[in-house]
Amino acid sequence: MIRLAPSVSRGIGRVTEAALGPHQSAVIRIGFSVTWLLFLLREFPHRQELYGPDGPWSRPLAQQLISDNGAFTALMWFGGRFWFETVYALAVLVSLLLALGWRTRTMSVLFMVGVLSLQNRSVFVGDGGDNVLHLMSIYLVFTRCGQVWSLDARRAARVRAARARGERMPDRAGPVLWGVLGLFLAAVTAAGRLEGEWFVPALLWTVWLGQALWWAVGRWARSAQPRLLLDVVADVVHNGALFVIMAEACLIYATAGWYKIQGSRWQDGTAVHYPLHLDYFSPWPALAGLLSASGTLVMIVTYGTVLVQVAFPFALFNRRVKNVLLAAMMAEHAVIAVVLGLPFFSLAMIATDAVFLPTSFLRRLGRWASRARARLSRSGGRAPAGDPRAPEDTEPAHVGFPA
Repeated sequence: MIRLAPSVSRGIGRVTEAALGPHQSAVIRIGFSVTWLLFLLREFPHRQELYGPDGPWSRPLAQQLISDNGAFTALMWFGGRFWFETVYALAVLVSLLLALGWRTRTMSVLFMVGVLSLQNRSVFVGDGGDNVLHLMSIYLVFTRCGQVWSLDARRAARVRAARARGERMPDRAGPVLWGVLGLFLAAVTAAGRLEGEWFVPALLWTVWLGQALWWAVGRWARSAQPRLLLDVVADVVHNGALFVIMAEACLIYATAGWYKIQGSRWQDGTAVHYPLHLDYFSPWPALAGLLSASGTLVMIVTYGTVLVQVAFPFALFNRRVKNVLLAAMMAEHAVIAVVLGLPFFSLAMIATDAVFLPTSFLRRLGRWASRARARLSRSGGRAPAGDPRAPEDTEPAHVGFPA
């Protein structure tokens, strides 16, 4: 019989017994869904030119490119303006529901479908933030991102309270949503429109079947063992996805920093000066001119950017240094959003950075939000809807379809 070292046993137990980082995964969920929602709303008047039939990148060109690279996009399933408007409207609605945390497992899949459909339709629209959002929308599907700060968590708390009173709260919306989406997925597959690389179609069917298995085990299993096994699998997948998100963030900063080191303008400390004088990246010319007027400031920002990006992956081994560099990077992205006019790129990067935020800080932030909501409820003449203490500090029971 093989005996594992105590530290290895504790590590395996930690990975399999719970979904780690519930607050961090919730911030990632909210951050990316809000970023995509704001982008869709801002570009709503220009949606036809960016992703629709009125764009310079026509449907025949998109079909030719997709047939070559095997990219997934639901916009190619049907033609016409009505289908495009439907997909765009659903992308807006799903982003809102995912931010609120309603049926997060299903909404995360639909969120991925919306992001991939629009971005792969017109691949030449966007910037680095779109690439980050593209990847993170896929990773988000594998996370249990609705454990806290979500409508799913509130629903689970109500179910626990009902069970404590000896009552039952059957899940009706979940099976209906699962059935409707399953019929549509089967129809699209039977029509041969679910094309592209195998990964996204296989992922859609896997999640749909997994939802059915989860519900069936919870309803008909006579013992708790099958449900515990599914919980372990879901926790392992979640923890693995969270690790991939962290590794992706480190890879982004490491490659960006080391490539900058090789550039002559970054070596002489003048690289930041040039984008401040490009019309495309100067929404506030007076502010850009004020920042670039000081050569010393430009040099400090240039060298500081390289230093922070290169050092951040190594700073993860020291919590205090990591927190300092994390704050510096978030502040830098906020400045980029204002000075260079790249708000969605900055929001995407800040949402990615949020995976490294300390849990104690996020819990404190949740308590502040709960107290602020309670004060607003009292000032409006209404009683607070529940305990003002942060309900997110307790993990929700897994009820119905998984969050």
